[in-house]
Amino acid sequence: MARVVMYLTEFCPYCERAEQLLHEKGVAAIERIRVDLHPERRGEMMDKSGRRTVPQIWIGPHHVGGYDDLAALERAGQLDPLLAASD
Repeated sequence: MARVVMYLTEFCPYCERAEQLLHEKGVAAIERIRVDLHPERRGEMMDKSGRRTVPQIWIGPHHVGGYDDLAALERAGQLDPLLAASD
């Protein structure tokens, strides 16, 4: 299964929904980077993604985006193949 990295904050309903969806898809481990605890990591996230909002999700080398983008991949049937790819 591909490595999943998510930039998030503690009180973020979209972050929680993204984690829930990923766990439902069988993702056992998500590398969680808390930008509320480590503000310098938000700058890193913005440089990598071009976005300021959380969550920002990467599956392997692919930047998915936020929860809405993740859910759209699931609806389109594209999330499973992305998760199945190896890094």
